[in-house]
Amino acid sequence: MIKDILEIAGIAGDIIREGFGNNFQIEYKTSEKNLVTEIDKKSENTIVDFINKKFPTHNILTEESGEHKKDSDYIWVIDPLDGTTNFAHGLPIFAVSIGVMKKNEIVAGVVYDVMRNIFYSSEKGSGSFANDTKIRVSNNDKIGLGVLATGFPYNVEDNPYNAFERFESLTKRARAVRRLGSASIDFCYVANGVFDGFWEVSLFPWDICAGKLIVEEAGGIVTDFSGNETNVFTKQIIASNKKIHQQMVDGLKI
Repeated sequence: MIKDILEIAGIAGDIIREGFGNNFQIEYKTSEKNLVTEIDKKSENTIVDFINKKFPTHNILTEESGEHKKDSDYIWVIDPLDGTTNFAHGLPIFAVSIGVMKKNEIVAGVVYDVMRNIFYSSEKGSGSFANDTKIRVSNNDKIGLGVLATGFPYNVEDNPYNAFERFESLTKRARAVRRLGSASIDFCYVANGVFDGFWEVSLFPWDICAGKLIVEEAGGIVTDFSGNETNVFTKQIIASNKKIHQQMVDGLKI
């Protein structure tokens, strides 16, 4: 199945790359901060059509069109363009994220970093890869030497879950904090040892599914803000190299 996920992620990535920097229609979802473009929709439709042809009984959950429910143990969880705001503003940091679950367990995931042409991938029990190179989380055990990543939700002005206070707390503890604007890429940078940890206060299943498996198979850990086991429906997420995880949990206590 991983070959099929890689194939359709690449096809969707080609659509996004061809649309980048061109004129495209922008619509708004919940607010003017929450964008969707015609390229998001074109990418999603292409992925969904591919799944329906090759795996016609499988369930699908996507960011734009929601749940396509069928009678199967499998569900594909899709973000057709993770980093839409970056894409719309000409910032080349965005990805296609596709995770597959069987009976609520993530079994495969691909995050395609479109503009860098890197496929991050993992199958349960088989490790994680950046293209053909196996990747591992960092060995850093001190948050003060660490580079972390985070993101803010579209309703950031409401400061949900004390997002600003938590940002301040970890910014004071870490060497640096970055905000790329694509959660799936943040997960993969943790898996590849670029970031030592990543947290966000309000994520969705399509933000989490593929990246969670890629981090875990690279030797990392993904929990909620209390350090408890989590799933793709958990809103508050910490992903780390394990060694600084408790330090991040402590830093997020508000």
